[in-house]
Amino acid sequence: MAGSRLEKFGTVFTRVRDLIRAGVVKEKDKPIWYDVYAAFPPKRPPLYVKPQTRVFVKTEDNVPEIFYKEDAIRAKFYETYGNGPKMIDLSRSTFVSSCQRFVEKYNELQSTGGFEEDALFEETSKALLAEGILLRRKGVPAVAPEPRDPVLGMKLTEMLAEEQQANTAAPDTTAAAAVENTASVDNTTSTTATPEQTQTETLATDANKPS
Repeated sequence: MAGSRLEKFGTVFTRVRDLIRAGVVKEKDKPIWYDVYAAFPPKRPPLYVKPQTRVFVKTEDNVPEIFYKEDAIRAKFYETYGNGPKMIDLSRSTFVSSCQRFVEKYNELQSTGGFEEDALFEETSKALLAEGILLRRKGVPAVAPEPRDPVLGMKLTEMLAEEQQANTAAPDTTAAAAVENTASVDNTTSTTATPEQTQTETLATDANKPS
């Protein structure tokens, strides 16, 4: 028999050799390399050797973890505010994230020495708010607008319409009052005579009297 054809048991040469011995392969049909291999066999036969399993002993890693002083501030920032109001824009090399601004402002206030460590985080948030950077805490929902009463809305509309009508009618009333005042002044002027007019009227009356 040709034996097992599994590559783990024997080589190609031994399998061909066994096939020739068994008469499955005729002598004239043997491959060309068969006589060469038989005349010059390799020093080490190409047999399948089960690889040795090496047991790796896990050694303790003595390299310490690298932490910077700002990492604690960044960790607290992301835990409190998340990514901040703006997303990180990687397309701009000069972009400064909200977390980096917070760290810089934190170090700036810390260098002044006017705040305690517990209140420094909140004071930094207030300082950024004064600069126009609004930080919203994680889990705090946005303030929703209160629903308006439709009846109240109608009343407000009516009040605004009445006020507008009153403002429109006010100039007409003022103009009429001004006309009345002008007329009364003219009447007063016409009824009041000057001393020259009074003297002229007196002379005319004396001339008309019979002598």
